Amino acid sequence: MTLTPKSRSMRAKFGDAAMVVATLSAVLLLLLALALLLGDVAVHAHEKLSWTFLSKSPEDGMMAGGIFPAILGTAMLVLLMTAISVPIGVATAIYLHEYARADALWTRAVRMAVQNLAGVPSIVFGLFGLGFFVQFVGGGLDKALHDGKLVWGQPGLLWAALTLATLTLPTTIVATEEALRQIPAAQREAAYALATSRFEVVFRLLVPQAMPGILTGGILAVSRGAGEVAPILFTGAAYFLPELPKSLDSQFMHLGYHVYVMATQSADVDASTPILYATVAVLLGLTFTLNLAAVVVRARIRAA
Repeated sequence: MTLTPKSRSMRAKFGDAAMVVATLSAVLLLLLALALLLGDVAVHAHEKLSWTFLSKSPEDGMMAGGIFPAILGTAMLVLLMTAISVPIGVATAIYLHEYARADALWTRAVRMAVQNLAGVPSIVFGLFGLGFFVQFVGGGLDKALHDGKLVWGQPGLLWAALTLATLTLPTTIVATEEALRQIPAAQREAAYALATSRFEVVFRLLVPQAMPGILTGGILAVSRGAGEVAPILFTGAAYFLPELPKSLDSQFMHLGYHVYVMATQSADVDASTPILYATVAVLLGLTFTLNLAAVVVRARIRAA
């Protein structure tokens, strides 16, 4: 049966309308789920949230409240992870897209490794961090620098940040490569025609234009890294530690791990529930704040 132009036009309009309805339904469903989640957290957390709860250390035990060490530990971990992951991820993406031959065996091996890393469960990264960063690298540093004294060969902030940086590295690489791919090839050819070196083309032409995409990858990395608990269980997070981390080899409290502990290890559920929800609210607020800061920076770069 041959469709007339009018029938094709009606079918196309019906398809467009169906896609619009499906998209709006998905958006509304996501917004509803987010509203229910935030509403549930707000209802249970408001009675415990206070300046004292945010600024006090839990010196009398976790049931006494006070999560400032966990807030500071989480913020330090995410910032250190971002400082490690983003430069390495951006440099790797630039090398793969602008310098390496696409058909080279080494290039294909690196791309395959990135793809495989993206699918590895987070708990495996925790075991990798314990075996490689803590025991191998940290233990080697102790033997070389401290005569075997236990300094770096134990869980700490640096090893947890390196583990999370390894976890979020594929996100940064893929986002940066995609941003570089969106830049027209004619701009590269015009720059090379003016006898510009490849280094200048990359860092004066391509990277500034790709910066919004690079920051998008950083935002996604921060979002994932801030909420991950499994990778830091073995590499630095402490069950209960009211002291603040003083150096890169110090253990630290983490909001996500604190939520897990309050949800599973408390003997008094009624007393721990307000603390649990208040901690969840703070974790969400910290994640949203870090993301918002990155979004504002990205918007300013786009407007410049």
